[in-house]
Amino acid sequence: MFKKSILILAASCMMYSCATQTESNPFFTEFQTPNGVPPFDKIKLEHYEPAFQKGIEEQNANILAIINNTEAPTFENVIAALDNSSPMLDRVGGVFHNMTEAETTDGLTELSIKLAPALSEHGDNIYLNQDLFKKVNAVYQQKESLGLNTEQQRLLEKQYKDFVRSGASLSEDKQGRLREINKQLSTLSITFSNNILNENNDFKLFVDKKEDLIGLPESFCQSAAQEAQANGQDGKWLFTLHNASRLPFLQYSANRPLRETMYKAYINRGNNDDKNDNKKIIADIISLRLEKAQLLGFDCYSNFVLDTKMAKNSATVMDFLNNLWGYALPKAKAEAAELQNLMDKEGKGENLEAWDWWYYTEKLRKEKYNLEEEDIKPYFKLENVRNGAFAVANKLYGITMTKLDGIPVYHPDVEVFEVKAEDGSQVGIFYVDYFPRSGKRGGAWMSNYREQYGEIRPLVCNVCSFTKPVGNTPSLLTMDEVETLFHEFGHALHGLLTRCQYKGTSGTNVVRDFVELPSQINEHWATEPEVLKMYAKHYQTGEVIPDSLIEKILKQKTFNQGFMTTELLAAAILDMNLHNLTNTQGVDVVAYEKEAMDQLGLISQIAPRYRTTYFNHIIGGYAAGYYSYLWANVLDNDAFEAFKEHGIFDKQTADLFRQNVLEKGDSEDPMTLYKNFRGAEPQLDPMLKNRGMK
Repeated sequence: MFKKSILILAASCMMYSCATQTESNPFFTEFQTPNGVPPFDKIKLEHYEPAFQKGIEEQNANILAIINNTEAPTFENVIAALDNSSPMLDRVGGVFHNMTEAETTDGLTELSIKLAPALSEHGDNIYLNQDLFKKVNAVYQQKESLGLNTEQQRLLEKQYKDFVRSGASLSEDKQGRLREINKQLSTLSITFSNNILNENNDFKLFVDKKEDLIGLPESFCQSAAQEAQANGQDGKWLFTLHNASRLPFLQYSANRPLRETMYKAYINRGNNDDKNDNKKIIADIISLRLEKAQLLGFDCYSNFVLDTKMAKNSATVMDFLNNLWGYALPKAKAEAAELQNLMDKEGKGENLEAWDWWYYTEKLRKEKYNLEEEDIKPYFKLENVRNGAFAVANKLYGITMTKLDGIPVYHPDVEVFEVKAEDGSQVGIFYVDYFPRSGKRGGAWMSNYREQYGEIRPLVCNVCSFTKPVGNTPSLLTMDEVETLFHEFGHALHGLLTRCQYKGTSGTNVVRDFVELPSQINEHWATEPEVLKMYAKHYQTGEVIPDSLIEKILKQKTFNQGFMTTELLAAAILDMNLHNLTNTQGVDVVAYEKEAMDQLGLISQIAPRYRTTYFNHIIGGYAAGYYSYLWANVLDNDAFEAFKEHGIFDKQTADLFRQNVLEKGDSEDPMTLYKNFRGAEPQLDPMLKNRGMK
């Protein structure tokens, strides 16, 4: 997942009395470190609020200078000046928002809730500033005569639309209501996400009988014992809702009641009528979003969101999703029948339930392909997989990754790499943070500490929650984790290789349904035989993964794709349905979700990948946008065909992709960029074929 740490721009003054910190606050100047990296060893909790306050004052002054400039409005003195108006806010926001996701504390959580309304107000004060909008509009109205290049035209268009979509053309009373909506949404969203983090951390399944561990791999049990010991329960085994614990447990545990306990705890997060309950919060968010969209002239929130995306409107997205549903659901039903047959052979008289799917899928994988996850994990040592991803980038784009020691980090798990081009010039700095912990929300993402623009190179991070090392056993990844590492590194390459002049068009600042193309195409290299032989080496013997295992991995690539596509589609349709609503009065989100899934004919053994009360994606930027994974999946499968046609490391094809996608950011229309690379619009067939649906 791509996660941009976007600071909501603002223009109100926040008063503070921190004169004693002026000299010591590291955010008050450019970071005085090699490569301008964040000085995590010097940053303290008390530094954030004064830096936000001072950053707001700095941007206010810069905005005022734009307004008071007596020269005629031009691209440079309005649009470019606005793009570069918030250096301190960019600095502190880049660190703060990453920390609240990757290493939060009670203090950071409290501060984020405190700051949210003020930052929301600051953003509104900029985008509802009529004097500033007049300047932007003056430039926009003469755009055809300014001789702007493509990137400048794109930035001008984006900024103008940002003002209009933020309410600049509304009446004063409607602007006032919009401000209140934005404030409420800012705090509700933080509370929603914090509740999910709390749910993840609060659930602890302790097992105290060895017989209840039957079926679980020994290395996994050792990890669980280590977790229990760290939680003061020596002699027991601890299993949690983090993916690295939950998924193997559901996959291997022969204890059906415990599988049910684990599964239900996961799918009921935010829906337990307790202090972490999210039902009212998400209902309020959906209602406020609808009101905001209608204030701005749209019938529903999805059409407001999609107006600037590749898809353009809800009808296009729903047609796309419903078309795929016709392929996915029958395949999922066929898979369910296979799993039920397997259960019937055991003679227990049990019917397949949702908490059985992973367990019997693993058994069926063994039966059909003579392959188990535990057979291949020894070849997927984390460091080797990471080096494999780096090697692919080197062969495609000529970049090298060198580990840097002595760079300040916020946690001992974090490692830092310098990225260089073939000519020795610096591409950027890359942080990796791979293991779960209580202060980190679940999932995986890419973000920035600093955007690329002009000659300024980016500071990019990947944050994941992979299987931890245990004792002398290193972190051994599942196939899904391997692909996740390649996926997030694809986002990182998009952020690192960008070559734009302006922050607003740089790197991953692209429309949501295009942003997953670089990440998802990068996954394809992970399982190419030539690439597997580069990095998949047994962690004990150093033996390169044998051809027999590679053949099994490739044969089962479409295995269980009915389930995987259906749960993803169900979540995407749920997201769209919630944001397609034109009346949210009295909406019961849980009842609405059930009704929506029943209408689709979703089988009981599959739940949407994310249910409404823990759908963090639609809080964190993917509202009416979760479809983009599947939309971009059409792009990435079609794009990879170009590499398969010419060779997966063909230099000319790689250069075309780099020059037309990775380097371009949002400097041109995304479909134009895609066609410049591929020569035509994307076709659906490669995606259907690779998911085993055609």
